[in-house]
Amino acid sequence: MDLYKFGRAVTGALFHVMFRFGKTGVENIPEQGPVILAVNHSSNLDPIAVGITCPRKVRFMAKAELFENKLFGRLISNLGAFAVHRGRGDIGAIKAAFGIFKDNGVLLIFPEGGRVTKKHPNRRAKPGVIMMAQRAQVPVIPVLIDGRYRWMGKITVRYGKPVTYEEYAEQKLTGEQMQELADELLERIYAQGEKKNISGGKA
Repeated sequence: MDLYKFGRAVTGALFHVMFRFGKTGVENIPEQGPVILAVNHSSNLDPIAVGITCPRKVRFMAKAELFENKLFGRLISNLGAFAVHRGRGDIGAIKAAFGIFKDNGVLLIFPEGGRVTKKHPNRRAKPGVIMMAQRAQVPVIPVLIDGRYRWMGKITVRYGKPVTYEEYAEQKLTGEQMQELADELLERIYAQGEKKNISGGKA
């Protein structure tokens, strides 16, 4: 068993002990080919929650500071992380992301950038996720981590239907257009929780 599978098994067992943990919509994840998982972000545990529930290996960006400790950096690298320098354009991270697409991999992205602990009606998404999806023509799965990480709290990872940007394949989108599409994607992510609450559906 490789380190990724071992870590997934161990953390999965811990999550099921600590929380009422579940998932929905996993069938929306393509069995093969490149894909982006666009996920809301409220906790450092979010990549683990997605890694446990996604049937495919997940790669994700992590702040470069986490790699300063070589041992810890090597550990999270083996678990799917790669470094990104926040606050400035990081060509290396972008190249790494496109390398994942070339290898038909799964990339986790947090469109909100940093952690958001409270919902805000005017929240905005980072347009980078649209830039990657449009240029690489990779489908995007909106993912909602629904619930709070507290002892025996109910947490459900909800995978929505893929969003594609084929109609923009040959276009040069403006910054305003990318921002609009990114905000629409963020709305899709959170709408999964709203639909669940309205319908009374259960995980």
